[in-house]
Amino acid sequence: CRGRALPGPPPAPDCAARRTLRWASSSQPGPTESDPSEGQVFLSQSCVKRLLEIIEGSEFLRLQVEGGGCSGFQYKFSLDTVINPDDRQGQRGGARVVVDVESLAFVKGSMVDFSQELIRSSFQVVSNPQAEKGCSCGTSFSVKL
Repeated sequence: CRGRALPGPPPAPDCAARRTLRWASSSQPGPTESDPSEGQVFLSQSCVKRLLEIIEGSEFLRLQVEGGGCSGFQYKFSLDTVINPDDRQGQRGGARVVVDVESLAFVKGSMVDFSQELIRSSFQVVSNPQAEKGCSCGTSFSVKL
């Protein structure tokens, strides 16, 4: 991975930005409260704001975890319109995020943020309690055993 190392851990999100998404299985109509066994993912205010600026129609942000990257696993973000049977949907302020059940196990308790810097702008997973360490670019991580 390339990129500059940021000093210290990412800042803890403020309480106002750390609101639980309401998750719904794709087989259930409408959103429901999160089942604690399904875990939770949080959206920062900057993430919600950026999503609302870029989504069109029925689009949503898809978050996936794949094998690879510098540290073993990597986050993958994409805009999507198709809900799969094993997906969990979340919404905050009109912005929707979808995570498949397998990926959710790797990101539960995490915050999804939108970061804008001179060299790049991107969605990022920050404060992931499932991650032991990550690379300096913030897209790769290893899992706590």
